[in-house]
Amino acid sequence: MPLADSDGTPIYYERHGSGPAILFVHGSGGHHAAWWQQVAALREEFTVVTVDLRGFGKSHAPIRPHASKPEFDGQDFPGDVVAVLDQEDLTDVMLVGQSIGSVAALRAALLRPERVSSIALGHSLGGISHPELKELAAADRAEAVKLPVIDRLLTRRFQRERPDLTFLFQQMGTFNVAKMADLRNLDTDGPSLEEIQNSGVKVAFLAAEKDAVLSVKTVTRAHELLPGSHLEIVPDAPHSMYWEVPEQYNAAVAQLRRTLTAQKEAA
Repeated sequence: MPLADSDGTPIYYERHGSGPAILFVHGSGGHHAAWWQQVAALREEFTVVTVDLRGFGKSHAPIRPHASKPEFDGQDFPGDVVAVLDQEDLTDVMLVGQSIGSVAALRAALLRPERVSSIALGHSLGGISHPELKELAAADRAEAVKLPVIDRLLTRRFQRERPDLTFLFQQMGTFNVAKMADLRNLDTDGPSLEEIQNSGVKVAFLAAEKDAVLSVKTVTRAHELLPGSHLEIVPDAPHSMYWEVPEQYNAAVAQLRRTLTAQKEAA
């Protein structure tokens, strides 16, 4: 079982396939196995790496001194990604974050720009510190919390037509010890637009037309504010499009990997 050491915490990860590397960072209800539809589709062309952040999936849940149960700090999650990058000695990697996992992915990219050439922020602004973007994202969240959690993540049509995959989606989170509350402080003191630009890491915003958590309008504004960034909008897709519309999602990720690699070679 592959494990990377993240400041004393064993982090589980998997590596599949060969070719240019893509490392997926899950969201609050996921873990490495949530990417089953991506691994199977992409491993013939790419090296696909999946990881369990601490407290998720098979990664250990740290117990801090004098604590009776595992405790988590969202600020530790980027280090978990970095531990895997270092252990596998990966370079020219594209990190792909899902929702709040994008925040961990962006911080990891800024910590290891010599290993990470690009990042796709899926359904997230990556915790970028910018007053206008924070205001737009807060307005989106205020609308999202009016909906049941499952309706924020999957379309009602999918829930009706695929109750089996909807049930499995909900079950995925039951394997995790860490909860959404443990990730809340992850985007505290996020990076500025200038810090991201200066890092040399290429950024792509991967958005979904029917995302009930973060609107296309907000993501488009982030793209406008970050010179040189890319914007990919998947039509008729929800917040968890990697699960609901995997073919469209996989095609978008693969195209971003090819495009961003080509740009680096041409630079």
